[in-house]
Order: sequence, then C-alpha cells, then structure tokens
Amino acid sequence: MILIQGKGVSKGVAKGPLYFFQRPDTTVVKVTGVDVEAEKARLAAAQETSMAQLEVLAEKCREEAGDEAAVLFETHAMFVEDEDFVECITSIIDDETCNAEYAVEQAGEQFAAMFAAMDDAYMQARSADIKDVARRILDNLMGVVAGGIDSDVPVILAADDLAPSETLQLDKSKILAFATQGGSGNSHTAILARTMGIPALCGAGNALKEEYAGREAYIDGETGALYVEPDELTLAVFRDKYAKQQEMKALLETMKGQEDITLDGRKIKLYCNIGSPEDVTSVLNNDGQGIGLFRSEFLYLAASDYPSEDDQFEAYKKVAAAMNGKRVIIRTLDIGADKQVDYFEMKKEENPAMGVRAIRICLNRPEVFRTQLRALYRASAYGKVAIMFPMITSVWEVKECKRACQKVMAELNAEGIPYNKDTEIGIMIETPSSVFIADALAKEVDFFSVGTNDLTQYTLACDRQANDLGKFFDAHHPAVLRALKMAADAAHANGIWIGICGELGADLELLPTFLAIGIDELSVSPTSVLPLRAAIRKSIAATCTLEALDC
Repeated sequence: MILIQGKGVSKGVAKGPLYFFQRPDTTVVKVTGVDVEAEKARLAAAQETSMAQLEVLAEKCREEAGDEAAVLFETHAMFVEDEDFVECITSIIDDETCNAEYAVEQAGEQFAAMFAAMDDAYMQARSADIKDVARRILDNLMGVVAGGIDSDVPVILAADDLAPSETLQLDKSKILAFATQGGSGNSHTAILARTMGIPALCGAGNALKEEYAGREAYIDGETGALYVEPDELTLAVFRDKYAKQQEMKALLETMKGQEDITLDGRKIKLYCNIGSPEDVTSVLNNDGQGIGLFRSEFLYLAASDYPSEDDQFEAYKKVAAAMNGKRVIIRTLDIGADKQVDYFEMKKEENPAMGVRAIRICLNRPEVFRTQLRALYRASAYGKVAIMFPMITSVWEVKECKRACQKVMAELNAEGIPYNKDTEIGIMIETPSSVFIADALAKEVDFFSVGTNDLTQYTLACDRQANDLGKFFDAHHPAVLRALKMAADAAHANGIWIGICGELGADLELLPTFLAIGIDELSVSPTSVLPLRAAIRKSIAATCTLEALDC
C-alpha cells in the first residue's frame, strides 16, 4: 500500500484507477517532402471523425436546449465539408508537399481572416466558427483526446494542477475524484470538484507519481489521503466511510422542498455558484433556490475567439429559462490573474492579481463589454436575470458600468428587442476599498455579493493560489469577518440585500457568524445547499454572536 498525503479540498470518498492528465502538444510544425496522398487520407479520416463528433454534439444540444441551440454544431459540420475550405487545404498539401496539420492551420487562418474582413456582421461572426472547425480537425489529426481522458471507465484524475480552460474541457462523466500535486483549496480544480460533489485533494507534491497510473486507488477528500492499492484494514475503513456517506446523502434528501429558515423565523436565501449552463442540472437536483454566481468567463475560456453576442445570449437564456423565474445572477467577464485567455493578448504583468483584470478589462474594452451586456439584457426577457460587476474599487467604476447598461438598453429599445427594464444591478465586494466605501456604493446598486476568496487575498496580502501559504491564508481572520460586517451594515442602511458567493459561504462553522452579521443570501456549490439548509433549520438567529470578529 502507498499512502500519498495532500490537503482535502472537497469531501467524500471514492475508488477507481488513477489516470494522469496528459497535456497534448498542439504546436503545429511544418513538415515537407511528405507522401501527399497519405496526408490527404489522414485529412479525410480527421474530417470523418470531426463530423461524427459534431453530430453527437448537435444531437445532445438539441435534446437539452432545442433545435435553435443545435444550429451552431450543424454550421460547424457544414464548414468541415465545405468544398472551398477543403480545396484550400488540399492545395496547400499539394503545392508545398507538406503535412496535413500545417495545411489545415494555414487554411483556417486564411478563411478566418477572409470572414473577419467582410462588411456583414453575420459573416464576420463566422470567423470564430472556422477557427473552431480548424482546431477540431487539427485535434483529430494530432490525436488529442476529446474531453481530455482516454479511458473507458471513470477515473481518479491526477495532475500537477489544472488551468480553468482545462477543467472546462474535461469529460466530467469520467471523473470520480481529483488529486493534484499543486493547487490550493481555492484553485479551479477544487471549485469544480465541489460543484460536482466529488472528492478532491491538492498539494500532494512529488509523491503523486505518474508511475502509479492505472493502479487502483482510494481517495478521502476530507483527510486529503490517497491510497494506492490499499491493504485490507484501510479498505474496511473506507467501506465504513462510504456507508456513512450514503446514509448522510439519504438524510439530506429529506431537506429537499424545505424552507431556508431558522427556528426563530429568520429567512436566508440559499443560491448556487455555477460555471456553465450544464451545471444547472446540479442546482435543480440539490434544490438550490436560485443562482447567486454564474461565472460567465467560462464562456470565454472555452472559446478560441471572442464569443459572439448570440452565443452568449443562448447560454444565458438557457440558464434563465431553466431556473423558471428564480433569480440568476450573472457576473460579467472576470478574467485576468489566474484566468488567462490567449486571444485577449493581455500584457504579461508581474502581479496580475493586482493588475488589469475583471471590470478593468471591460471598461478598457468597451466593445467586449457592450457585446456581453447586450446578451445579458436580451436574456433578461426569459427569466429573472441580475447583472453583477466584479472587482469594484470605486464609485466611478459603478457609474461607468451603469452608463454602459443605459446605452445598451437604448440600443435594444431602438431595435425593438425585448428585455427586462428592471434588471437588477449588483457588485462584488472583494477589495478592502469597496468595503471602506460600501455606504457610497450601496446607493448605486441593488445588491452586494461578497467574493470571500479575493476579499481574503487582498485583506491579508496572501495569494489565494499559493498552496504553501497554509495557515496564513485564513478566511476566518477577524479582519475578513469585520469587513463582511462593515459591508453588511452599509447594505442594510441603504435598503439593499447582501450575500456571499465565495467558498466561505458553505462554511458551517461560520454560519452562526453570518446570521449574526445579517447576511441575507449564501451562494455555494450545489452539493453544499442541503447540508447548509439542515444547519440553518437547527439554528436560532437571535442567539448567534459576533465573537468570531474578536482578535
């Protein structure tokens, strides 16, 4: 038996084969003097595979979101077989006696540039489509595994760590648990695990070796232990833990349909954090009463170019409609820092967490911001959508955001496009400056939502992604909790509500403190809803104290 000790970041136990995430080298290198006919045959095989993949995606999309949503993949399939596009590829192979990969990349760039240069907005939008199609054919030529996991059975996925864009592409149906060498409790891998409700550990270091790939492993997301081929005694402990885990799940099922209210009548909203439209299923399965944070940046991370207004609109509309009148708070683009998107071509910064990120990018790139706001307002006609701006540090930023909203609403009015004129506007409280001027900010918006991960990072001067900071990154620190109370007091003094959408919201130990502070809403991973509801229904708000704020 081999014991690998990490830090537990998502509770639960699971067993399965260890599978190490492989990053494919997708760099295209030109090779000349090749067998031209053999390269054309490889191209034809890659096209055939691409068509099959797109057919599956279109059908899945049709089942989940209707015919209109499936059109994107049907359009991509048309491009795969487009005579002009294919002829361009084969001509490059013939003329330069080069490999199919190089020819596909060159043809994709040529056609994308051609569409982008057209006057018609619809045709310009096809530039991104042709890039996606070229990338799909390239992936199939280069043997890149769709979903990132080449396994017929679900696995415990191991990696050094995973970038946001990588977690987005994973085939989640094949993941039993996560184990990473690096990372932290605030990493996107950990957040994804909690959203999926599966065990995860981080910080295992070099003890997590690729030579263990394929061997049977057991993971305990509470203790952070990973056992490779455990002995009988360890197996017995795991079986007992698993049985208790199933008992707890059965007990929590009785919480579905129950009201989120304390014994003395204090009501609190329990919402969910999601990263994609597909996560709505988990929200509904766990009886979430709304969505307190839809991380819209994952639409950008999943794309090879700026997502169009229509693509964003369809995603937001799908979530709003699925929630059937329950509030859906969509955070505007929040990239930068640990979430980088290549096509934004951001300058490298020495300290990106303090640099151009989130709302700063949107205000610096008004056309990108306008596209997203148009999609958001259009989606507001299909459900109770609210818009939330991240990384706010000053009143002028909020006023600029509101001006951008007014311009978009005026455009939609002129075009006769329906939207909800009373769409709520909120901001995230995640910087000390926003806490200090919370009273002024509250006069400008309809609600606050506290991002406790970043608030802790900026308050304590601790990098939230650094695993080796350990006890120094302390979200229970009195300074963080006092900041929460300051923001809550300012919100209530100005007649608006305040929630928490950071990971801290699911902390059962701090629930009494949140009740004492007066937090109105907690937005957590879907699997945290029922445990929180059970705890709320056993609490007496009037007896909760602020002693956690004492040093």
